Amino acid sequence: MDGYRGARSAVIVGAGVAGLTAATALARGGWQVEVVEVDPPGTTAGWGLCLTGPSLRALDELGLAETCLAAGYGMSSITHIDVNGKPAGTVELPRLLPRRPAMAGIARPVLHRILSAEAARRGVVVRHGVTVTAVAQEGERVRMRLSDGAVRTVALLVGADGIRSSVRGLLGLGASLDFDGQMVWRAVVPRPQWATGIHQFAGKPHTTGLVPLSDTQAYVFLTENAAEPNALPDAELAPRLRRLLRDFPGRVQELRSLIAGSESVVRRPVLTGLVQGDWYRGGAVVIGDAAHAPAPQMASGAALAIEDGLVLARELERHESIGAGLTAFVRRRAQRCRTLVETSEAIVGLEQAQRHQEAYPLMDSCHRLMAEPV
Repeated sequence: MDGYRGARSAVIVGAGVAGLTAATALARGGWQVEVVEVDPPGTTAGWGLCLTGPSLRALDELGLAETCLAAGYGMSSITHIDVNGKPAGTVELPRLLPRRPAMAGIARPVLHRILSAEAARRGVVVRHGVTVTAVAQEGERVRMRLSDGAVRTVALLVGADGIRSSVRGLLGLGASLDFDGQMVWRAVVPRPQWATGIHQFAGKPHTTGLVPLSDTQAYVFLTENAAEPNALPDAELAPRLRRLLRDFPGRVQELRSLIAGSESVVRRPVLTGLVQGDWYRGGAVVIGDAAHAPAPQMASGAALAIEDGLVLARELERHESIGAGLTAFVRRRAQRCRTLVETSEAIVGLEQAQRHQEAYPLMDSCHRLMAEPV
């Protein structure tokens, strides 16, 4: 045990939500942590996300919930609108922090700055333009080669490098990676005054909605059914999104008009992934989307990633060896994460079949399941 305690060194691959949260949680426990990120500084994927109750609960343990709530937009409900533009029900999400909203919308670059600043304050070193190219277990240590030719030998390697994780491949971990027949669009727009929570509008054949990010900003999303996962020229994105929104009634037409002035439209395939079996080999483990990537319908990918980082640090603290800590970590996380991924895939299927009324209670029950202790 003394040797393990004296060799608390870790390399984390990926400076996204999962990687930076894990880095902070480990550094709080006395680990020496280095993060390597292949992208240049300031790079973030997408425009905004939801920090649901489980996200805020985990961030509160790291001392970051108040900062995120102040920088984002606190809210507690999801309002569903049917294909005729009529209210179809409101889901009140569980509040997991006393006297605080149930969740928060936040711009991805803002969240990244908050997580990066906390990791730096804890002594985490982040190197950009670098990734891991080879991994080998040497006794109780993990030896790896980086893309710049440097070599690291550490107690722990964490792959937090997303749904197309290179670390997962280097470790030989089997994972499904499925295209679910949808493309998701997002565009940053000014927040309408009426948007004080998430609004979701059912349509024929697509689904759209709005998520507040701050007092002044929100993002419009649209899930495009029966779509091909092809790339479109940037100049075509905003006009095509406006065409897809044309047949929605009611307030969606206000959102459609806002997109005319948006220069920040993205279109991505809806992919889901799940590692089959253990998430680790020796002293190397994958977390976040590298281990379990849900569809965006449950707005809980960030929650799983943040929880992963926190629980990983907890289990390594509780156990006398890396192996025992990783075994306990996966045991605690696997079923919870599988349930959320499979629920998100079921909701995708219901949307594609235009069975929206069946999707709403499934979302509600899954959010309440996620509210249970980690």
